[in-house]
Amino acid sequence: MQAFDYLAPTTLAAVAAAAAQEDSKLLAGGQSLLQSMKLGLAAPAALIDLGNIVELRGIRVDARAVTIGACTTHAAVAASMELRAAIPALADLAGRIGDRQVRHRGTIGGSLANNDPAACWPAAVLGLGATVHTNKRALSAEDFFVGLYTTALNDGEIITAVSFPIPERAGWQKFRQPASRFALVGVFVGRGPAGVRVAVTGAGAHGVFRASELEARLAADWSAAALAGATVGAQDLNSDLHASAEYRAALIPVLAACAVG
Repeated sequence: MQAFDYLAPTTLAAVAAAAAQEDSKLLAGGQSLLQSMKLGLAAPAALIDLGNIVELRGIRVDARAVTIGACTTHAAVAASMELRAAIPALADLAGRIGDRQVRHRGTIGGSLANNDPAACWPAAVLGLGATVHTNKRALSAEDFFVGLYTTALNDGEIITAVSFPIPERAGWQKFRQPASRFALVGVFVGRGPAGVRVAVTGAGAHGVFRASELEARLAADWSAAALAGATVGAQDLNSDLHASAEYRAALIPVLAACAVG
């Protein structure tokens, strides 16, 4: 790792000012960034630690939505009884990310900003039609995710929170790679204010995506049986040493049915 400056501002305004510095990176949990730096894949001139910004942490639940601060850890989401009562599927998802060390350091905002194509949180955000809030604007799930490791965030823009509309029903299932615990395929299903949505992670060549055929079936009949015989095309899916595109395609409707319950 090369030398770099380390900044630990205590206000969001100070973070925004520091983030304007050329070739700087925001540091949340560091579960992806620090590994990239160790491998020489990233070499920022400065790291801006978000750990001292109290307003970026915490979970708020009201009658219509659950709002999670960007620096809230996966472990905190999994442990929140209020959130578990409002959207159990989110707590389930957070509790199955990585291992204990990752869950106690990794954050929802860091995961979304990195937008790993096999990460869990993008499926929940897209599957519930959530809104990503930054220090400058609010972005719908569809507008936020752009491609592999790419989002609509501009230089210096900071995720502050994510708000999830409370659904009538929601569920999450993933088939994980046993070493990394990332999803070979993960499927989040939701029925609520944003309609019926099925979001898939780990499989798409361009990152998280919605499975429209499965959505249509579940809109007509919200049941696992409604997905019997459903297929997803393999042409835009990943093939790698862990699984072929065809294998991932076959997993998607199976996992979606399990998520519906």
